[in-house]
Amino acid sequence: MNEHDAPTENFYTRRLVGSAHPAVAFLAAFLQTRYRRATSGELDRGASAVEWVIISAVVVAIVGVVAAILNAALKGGADKVGKCIEGASADKTC
Repeated sequence: MNEHDAPTENFYTRRLVGSAHPAVAFLAAFLQTRYRRATSGELDRGASAVEWVIISAVVVAIVGVVAAILNAALKGGADKVGKCIEGASADKTC
């Protein structure tokens, strides 16, 4: 058994996998496994490069989805504040 066969566990791994949303825990475990395989030398360089491209694409997609969700939430809040300001007067509140 070499150093890459043994499970790697540290404070950050336990914290991320143990207490996070199941999707985040799965992604963390998946990326750690891919990283260990890529750095172990069991794959040739071409396969490693393809895996890193796929991992990068998944991360970019996740960031894009999160950005779209945040953008929609902030736009909705900004619209509410704008309507409140337009209808504001000295004797009423929003």
